[in-house]
Amino acid sequence: MTEVALNSLMYEMFGTAVKLAGPVLVVSMVIGIIISILQAATQIHEQTITFVPKLIVIGLMLLVMGNNMMNTLCDFTIRIFNSMLG
Repeated sequence: MTEVALNSLMYEMFGTAVKLAGPVLVVSMVIGIIISILQAATQIHEQTITFVPKLIVIGLMLLVMGNNMMNTLCDFTIRIFNSMLG
């Protein structure tokens, strides 16, 4: 494998990682900010109040987007093996 091919593979790998993890991380961050604003307004500072909604929302996102995420990961893996073999 040449250096150019390896650089291309690494670039594609990072792009795929951002495509897979980005939406979940952004939604988790937005939920955390909204809940922290509500906690500051109500002066209720309980750790589980931030954890449980994030867990529920991330679980729902994975249920909805999980099939697409798995297809993206499978396509990337197939491209890696095809580039190594051919």
